[in-house]
Amino acid sequence: MKLNDIKPAQGAGKTRVRVGRGIGSGLGKTCGRGHKGQHARSGGYNKVGFEGGQMPLQRRLPKRGFVSAGAGLTAEVRLSDLQRLDAETVDLAVLKNAGIVPRAALAAKLIASGKLTRKVTISGLGASKGARAAVVGCGGSVAE
Repeated sequence: MKLNDIKPAQGAGKTRVRVGRGIGSGLGKTCGRGHKGQHARSGGYNKVGFEGGQMPLQRRLPKRGFVSAGAGLTAEVRLSDLQRLDAETVDLAVLKNAGIVPRAALAAKLIASGKLTRKVTISGLGASKGARAAVVGCGGSVAE
């Protein structure tokens, strides 16, 4: 088999319709565009959503919701992530190097999810009440 021998399967490739090639073709004269009007002209079609001057649907409906620009800048850190970490002192740089927090994150917050059984000192991170209690309960400390 050679590349120049490859052909589409029988019936897979449809031949292009050639319009404006005489009355016998079925698409002569107006070429399937009808008589006059916007759709008959070359370049004659309005932008997406245009409703002929009527107020378009996307403008009639009210705006809803909100997408926070800074939502991805704060990362969540679980207690189980700290348990797997080797470091005694944990801050944002340590979490980034370990791959727990994305490099783009500007802040991180510790949440009470999972178990923590060893002593850890946390600095420069936020912490929920439950996470703070878990860290202090294991003999660690949380400094913001």
